[in-house]
Amino acid sequence: MLVTIDSKNPEAPRPAWLRAPAPAGQNYHELKDLIGRLRLHTVCESAACPNVGECWNHRTATFMILGNVCTRRCGFCAVEKGAPLPVDYDEPARVADAVAAMGLRFAVITSVNRDDREDGGAELFALTIRAIRRRVPGCGVEVLIPDFQGSRAAVEIVMEAAPDVLNHNTETVPRLYRQVRLGARYERSLEVLAWAKQIRPGTPTKSGLMLGLGEHTEEVLEVMRGLRAQGVAILTLGQYLRPSPRHLPIARYVPPEEFAELRRAGYEMGFAHVESGPLVRSSYHASKPRP
Repeated sequence: MLVTIDSKNPEAPRPAWLRAPAPAGQNYHELKDLIGRLRLHTVCESAACPNVGECWNHRTATFMILGNVCTRRCGFCAVEKGAPLPVDYDEPARVADAVAAMGLRFAVITSVNRDDREDGGAELFALTIRAIRRRVPGCGVEVLIPDFQGSRAAVEIVMEAAPDVLNHNTETVPRLYRQVRLGARYERSLEVLAWAKQIRPGTPTKSGLMLGLGEHTEEVLEVMRGLRAQGVAILTLGQYLRPSPRHLPIARYVPPEEFAELRRAGYEMGFAHVESGPLVRSSYHASKPRP
C-alpha cells in the first residue's frame, strides 16, 4: 500500500522502513576526526545522508571535492548554495591521504556544481583520481560528476584519468526538472552518460533517481529505459527525504514493495546491478562487485 503525505502536515512521522540508526560507534567518530583534521568535505555530512552512521562505521565515505558551496540551487539538495570557494589544489593529495588512512580498496569522489569554472571542476576530479592511484595502488575509484554544463571536453578530462565507475545522476523524471534540478536538463544528463561510454567503452556508467517527488511509475520506467539506451549498467533508486522546510516537499513515501518491483524491472531491462530501496543513495554499497 502506498503511503501518501497529508498536504496540511507534510512533516508527518516517517514510516518504519525509513528510520535509520543515529550515527555512533568508534569507527564513525574516528572517521569524523580524520575528515576534520584533513580539512575535507563529505557528501555524507553536507547532504545530510541518512546512511552516514552505517557507512562510516564500515569505514566508507563519499568525498566531496571543490568545496562545500554549490553554484546551483536544486530544490532537493541540502548542500550549501552561494558564491563558490577558491579551488584548493592540495585537496586531491589530502583525499588520497584519507583513503590511505582508512585502508580503502574503493573510494567514491563527488563534488558540488562549479558553474563558475570553464571545465566545471573536471580538472580536480582527474587530479584526485590520479592522487589516489599513486597513494593507494589498486584502489578502485568511482566518480559522481555534475553535468559540467554539457561540456564534452570536461567529460573527456575525467575519463582520461580512468575512473573505475563513472556516475552521473538524472535525479528525477523530465517533467519535474524545473522544480527539482534548476539549471540542469534531462537530455544533457543523458549526453554526459553517452559521452562517457563513447570515450571509454569499457568503463561502467551509473545513474540514479530519487522517488517521492510526484513522479509516476511509468515515468520512472521510461527514464530507466533511456538510461539503458545510453549503456548505463548500474542503477540506484531511493526515497527523497526533505532536508528542511525550505526544500521541496515530499509527495509520498514509496514502500519497499514498489522499490522491489522497480529492481526487478531494472534487471529485466538489462542493468547489471540495481540498488533499489527507501534508504538507497547514489553511493550506497558502491564498493560491491561491479560489472
